[in-house]
Amino acid sequence: MWSSLLTLPLLAVFQGQPPPPPPLIAPHPAWKKTVVDKVFRSEGVAVADVNRDGKMDILNGEAWYEAPDWRMHEIRKLGDYQDGLKGYSNSFACWTDDFNSDGFPDLIVIGFPGNPCHWFENPKGKDGHWKQHEIWHSACNETPLYVDLLGNGKRVLLMGFQPPKQERMGQMAYFHPGADPEKPWVMHPVSAPSGMGKETPGTFKYAHGLGVGDLNKDGKLDVICTGGWWEQPTKVTGEPWAFHPARLGEACADMYVTDMDSDGLNDVVSSSAHKFGIWWHKQIKGESPNPSFNTRPLFPQMVSETHAMHHVDLDGDGVKDFVTGKRWFSHGRSEPGANWPAYVYMLKGAKGKEGLISLDPVVLDNDSGVGTQFTIADINGDGTLDVITSNKKGTYLLEQRKPGTQTKKSK
Repeated sequence: MWSSLLTLPLLAVFQGQPPPPPPLIAPHPAWKKTVVDKVFRSEGVAVADVNRDGKMDILNGEAWYEAPDWRMHEIRKLGDYQDGLKGYSNSFACWTDDFNSDGFPDLIVIGFPGNPCHWFENPKGKDGHWKQHEIWHSACNETPLYVDLLGNGKRVLLMGFQPPKQERMGQMAYFHPGADPEKPWVMHPVSAPSGMGKETPGTFKYAHGLGVGDLNKDGKLDVICTGGWWEQPTKVTGEPWAFHPARLGEACADMYVTDMDSDGLNDVVSSSAHKFGIWWHKQIKGESPNPSFNTRPLFPQMVSETHAMHHVDLDGDGVKDFVTGKRWFSHGRSEPGANWPAYVYMLKGAKGKEGLISLDPVVLDNDSGVGTQFTIADINGDGTLDVITSNKKGTYLLEQRKPGTQTKKSK
């Protein structure tokens, strides 16, 4: 579709303190940025046609922005999180769906890790605060997912949860509305509950790393965390899934399954929640039912705090790309590279002659970044995918312009 303006080699992992920030790189001209809101309100964001006027609107955990001018409407009382350096918002992830079947999109909001999570009922496009309904009493793991886990066309909420006042006794599960969506949702176990002195991986409220993908190539999506993966059974019966322990790297965020080197074995690629780099966990062929993985760092000096990532064909060339960026000041200024620019990158995928996937970094923006969850969608209906983010710098729309389209200046 278009070529990259930026090609960076894989650099050796730095030792000790990271180097000073590199010179600021201009975004690729095929991308136009709109500042939707400069205020820190949420680290998750979604899109939907809230008022059914035929235009896609932007929603974060506290407000929705009406297209095409992005006029703000409150969903609930707005919080005052200031610059976020000393605290967090009450919105870590957001997704839209119609939970009460009234024809209007509602909003899932995952609040602070470990706390109850909710869905907010759309007042049929009218102004006023949206009615809040509790989904579950606890939402754990900092990368919950809303995904078609069972392959039946229906998305479910995948996350850990913990019993009240028992932080280290979590369980991995998926949830969906029952007959009455206003009541707590139906819970289906993926893992067994934690035992005394034996915590189930990925289920602590601050656990880092969660993904879904077909690791064993049986046609079903498995659930992955840094400690291993749960194999989806041939028939889901309500019993815990079989767990395969594995070493899948350090604290990460989104985890994707893909065969990076065309060797017939599916690998895992994960983003780094609070350090530099992105990781490729290459699956090693063996006789054990619990495969092992060899971890290889990708772009270890390019960007830190990649606390959210997508794997999607962003540029429409037939090969999936990774899209990620910096979660600005994830823990204030304490993380490596915290003061580096808040880039958003497309890691443009290309398949070489021997089947190895190469990734070419393309800068989509240099002053916005990602949160703990962001959205990719064709928001303007032009046939190309756009990137929508929300974090401590505000809420942003990055629109992909078709080749030959005059790129207007950002607001």
